[in-house]
Amino acid sequence: MSEPPTAQLFRDDAFLKTCTSTVVGINERGGIILDRSIFYASSGGQPGDTGTMQLASGEMITIGATVYQDGKTTIVHVPAAADSALPAPGEQVTLNLDWDKRHLYMRIHSCLHLMCALVDFPVTGGQIGAGTGRLDFAIEDAGAIDKQDLTTRLNELISANHAITDHWITDDEMAANPDMIRTMSVKPPMGQGRVRIVDIGEGGGVDSQPCGGTHVAATGEIGAVEVPKIEKKGRQNRRVRLKLL
Repeated sequence: MSEPPTAQLFRDDAFLKTCTSTVVGINERGGIILDRSIFYASSGGQPGDTGTMQLASGEMITIGATVYQDGKTTIVHVPAAADSALPAPGEQVTLNLDWDKRHLYMRIHSCLHLMCALVDFPVTGGQIGAGTGRLDFAIEDAGAIDKQDLTTRLNELISANHAITDHWITDDEMAANPDMIRTMSVKPPMGQGRVRIVDIGEGGGVDSQPCGGTHVAATGEIGAVEVPKIEKKGRQNRRVRLKLL
């Protein structure tokens, strides 16, 4: 039997650091399912959030991973220790996010969208880390991008402090505009009737693409960055690495 969907509070406010939730159930692996969560579940190259869950008794559970169950609708909070005390269904708990790590993910994620805007090639893969990240592009010519030039242009966009906002379109609108999808390896979250579009700059003038991840509020929040390395990964693949300074 499928669990009910989890209200994903981070979709509407990525800056929430704590919330109260009600336990819906415990899955067969000891994962905790709540009615709502501020914890992002691992997907699209962005790691799942970690943090703590305080039980009604006051006891703390360290959450070591957050993943999806039943597609991308039900979020499972996985205790770091297998012998953690588990809450009972119906119990109210308090979530506290490991904010410092999440904010690093947000800064990298937003900067990778800027990289998409500057490197006009299909994205074949990517990964977000705590202060580092990378995108893979389908590029045959090794000289098509230069790491110093890309570093300079990224920092120019960051310094301009463009607003980062979002809006929603229907699944049908998304299907009718496939060119909005930049990533060949990760499909936008569809199937719930609507798709979230992340816009950078007024009206998405810098970048606009479907995305279910968490982002900073403006590019200036990213801070200075560097492209330290561009690697060849196969005949038509170039891996562009990014790090926060």
